[in-house]
Amino acid sequence: MKHRMSRRNVTDIPFPSLSKYLDRLTRDGLQRRLVAIEAVDGRHIRVSGRDLVDFSSNDYLGLSGHPALRHGALAAMDTWGTGARASRLMSGGLGIHLQLESAVKSLKDSQDALIFGSGYLAAIGIIPALCGRGDCVFMDRLSHASIVDGVLLSKARFFRFHHNDMEHLETLLGRYRGHYRNALIITESLFSMDGDMAPLEDLIYLKYKHDAMLMVDEAHATGIFGRHGEGLVTRKLAADVDIMIGTFGKAFAGYGAFAAITSVLKEFLVNRCRSLIFSTALPPPVVGANLAALELSSRESWHRERLKDSFARFGQLLRQYTGIDINCNSQIIPVIIGGNKEALTIEKNLFEMGFMVKAVRPPTVPPNTARLRISLSSAHTSEDLERLAKGIARSLKDTMGPRPSCLSKDPAA
Repeated sequence: MKHRMSRRNVTDIPFPSLSKYLDRLTRDGLQRRLVAIEAVDGRHIRVSGRDLVDFSSNDYLGLSGHPALRHGALAAMDTWGTGARASRLMSGGLGIHLQLESAVKSLKDSQDALIFGSGYLAAIGIIPALCGRGDCVFMDRLSHASIVDGVLLSKARFFRFHHNDMEHLETLLGRYRGHYRNALIITESLFSMDGDMAPLEDLIYLKYKHDAMLMVDEAHATGIFGRHGEGLVTRKLAADVDIMIGTFGKAFAGYGAFAAITSVLKEFLVNRCRSLIFSTALPPPVVGANLAALELSSRESWHRERLKDSFARFGQLLRQYTGIDINCNSQIIPVIIGGNKEALTIEKNLFEMGFMVKAVRPPTVPPNTARLRISLSSAHTSEDLERLAKGIARSLKDTMGPRPSCLSKDPAA
């Protein structure tokens, strides 16, 4: 008997479980909504007709909209067109893609490099390509969702070590490593929601001691740290890290991602990595902008120096106006609120004051650690920083009282 498809539109079919799920998210202060950005102008954005100073983006070096990046994109489009037309293994592998990989190789001081459509595609492609049943993965418990998904897709046995806890990692390696064929240790170098850094030298030591590979996600460190903007995996450490992942979509204000790797591993991934093999290659204008950003970042180091001055200054201002003692060693500064609804209230208050600061809630962060994620850019002025610190202090007092007891001094606590 043949079954005919219903002519009813899917929106006409009641899904009470979906509605209940959304109602529960709203009740718990966890529902997310897309916001339309109406205009972008340097450090300002316009939302709902209001001009706001943006402390929510990852445009850490303030390069989005830079004339050099615009010129790079237009020049690439004039030469190569608007799209790559196919995956790189079909007919989409353009000379400009090789240029970008060569630039990454130079930046990261690696033997070779491979570019991807996004950091998410890099993670969910590389990890399953390297690991499978019979292998094991050890990852920091605060690793990005893309890493978690890549590990789950791999079907390898995985173990999550306490955040930046090398004693716990070594205990897990000692207990389980010997039962599996291959082992991969994964961490972020700069954690995207906490702004703290991984102990890379300790991870390298454990990698060699327990015969494992080491993969470091440099998404939020690339362009900011290192003498040349190479990231926290400096050129001194590069040879000891098997896979360095980074992105063009944050400090470099473009799109796409890369893996800095050996030539043998690159050839392996070209033959094995599904997210590369079955994805259309990056569009030439995007690649052109990425190339321009890498060149500009290398030539104009003052962008990152100014940013480093800003996060040191903002830490002082937070202590001065709020009493919160947060160790501001990076451009990512979390103010832990705790409750979801309280964090949303403070986000709304700051919006009314003229700031775009996002409240980040579970499951992006652990339960009861809802926070303001403050993202600094070299485009921010000293006045921007002081006004925001004062605004946070006022909103905390209005929302949580004069001495909010739930604020954590340790973002990872």
